[in-house]
Amino acid sequence: MSPDATNNAHCRSWVAAANHSAADFPIQNLPIAEFRRRDSAEAFRGGIAIGDQILDLAALATAGAFSGETALALRAAARSTLNDLMGMGPRSWSGLRHTLFEALLEGSALRRMLEPCLVPQAAAEYSLPAQIGDFTDFYSSVHHATAVGRLFRPDNPLTPNYKWMPIGYHGRSSSIGISGQNFHRPRGQRMPPGESRPMFAPSVRLDYELELGIFLGNGNSIGYPIPIDSAESHVFGLCLLNDWSARDLQAWEYQPLGPFLSKNFATTISPWIVSLQALAPYRTPHVRAADDPVPPAYLVSAANQAAGGVDITLEAYIETAAMHAHRETPQRLSSTSFHHSYWTLAQLIAHHTVNGCNLRVGDLLGTGTQSGPGPDEAGSLLELSAGGKHTVRVGSSEHRTFLEDGDTVIFRAWCAKPGAARVGFGEVRGRVLPAAADPPAAAG
Repeated sequence: MSPDATNNAHCRSWVAAANHSAADFPIQNLPIAEFRRRDSAEAFRGGIAIGDQILDLAALATAGAFSGETALALRAAARSTLNDLMGMGPRSWSGLRHTLFEALLEGSALRRMLEPCLVPQAAAEYSLPAQIGDFTDFYSSVHHATAVGRLFRPDNPLTPNYKWMPIGYHGRSSSIGISGQNFHRPRGQRMPPGESRPMFAPSVRLDYELELGIFLGNGNSIGYPIPIDSAESHVFGLCLLNDWSARDLQAWEYQPLGPFLSKNFATTISPWIVSLQALAPYRTPHVRAADDPVPPAYLVSAANQAAGGVDITLEAYIETAAMHAHRETPQRLSSTSFHHSYWTLAQLIAHHTVNGCNLRVGDLLGTGTQSGPGPDEAGSLLELSAGGKHTVRVGSSEHRTFLEDGDTVIFRAWCAKPGAARVGFGEVRGRVLPAAADPPAAAG
């Protein structure tokens, strides 16, 4: 996807906060979410982020600002989930985005109509942006896969199939929550070192995973794969995603199949979905080492090789309960970029459907933990602590190998470079609660 007029870095909005150089949500971004005023009984509805405000799309639809296809897309975006808008396809997504861009431009004749439709982001709360039918999480960072593999297979850290196909597993959509999600530490089976019998107890190796989420718009019919060159036309947009992981449960249960109870207890996503068009100035070549194998033809494309990557900075922060009590600033744990990903967005979708699997409107894909080549670019505590062998200093006096009760993990992401407008994702945060109390025994 090439830059167009909506990516022009010189454009400014009549919403003053959108023009700050460090703003996540300038007029060149315009991400979408489901929101309502905090602590109200209002229905959730679609909204567009602009500066520190939200353009209420339900209010705008009621005002009758537009007509034709744009009005149809606006009414779909104003509903309590974005599934109807997602299902309308890229022409409708693009048309609505372009129209709102023009309406929010400095000097727009529609300013008087749009101003009453603005709601401060500070006064808003959010819900999941779509009804998510299915969730698939991938393993697309070769640096993460190598670092984790070295913990268990020092001589052969990568599995033999890793550089031939994207590896993934099917997750659980029912436990996906929006930013601000609080969840109980999971219980499950884990095998203590040196023992021959597993124990059932709360996880003691709870971790985060720094990921991007990919929301699917229009899907494909069962039996008909999505070709790599058209795969991105099925992407409604990207968000931040934390696929919380219980590493001790995972180590015991994944033999011989993939993650199950170690992953399905909670996944947290950010509210704002950023379009691929907003990210167009930040596309990068998809580069592999010269001696890496060339995957099968369905995963190879000249266009994907030329611009399949996206340079998105991803950062992970921690705020412990003690840090919060002492009003300490959350501490950054790591920083990396999505352009390090071994597999691209298009390759993930092409592989997911190559066997005829049908993706549906609102489905969510996770990229898998994103880590870079450097030690400070790790996307999980499993890597930062070398599997729990080293502690990570946090705050003024604490240390962590894995997450403790009361810890809050925060992800932030953005794109920035000279000559282009900064495009931000906002943040996603989630907090670990103690394991839930045992349920009362059934009456005899």
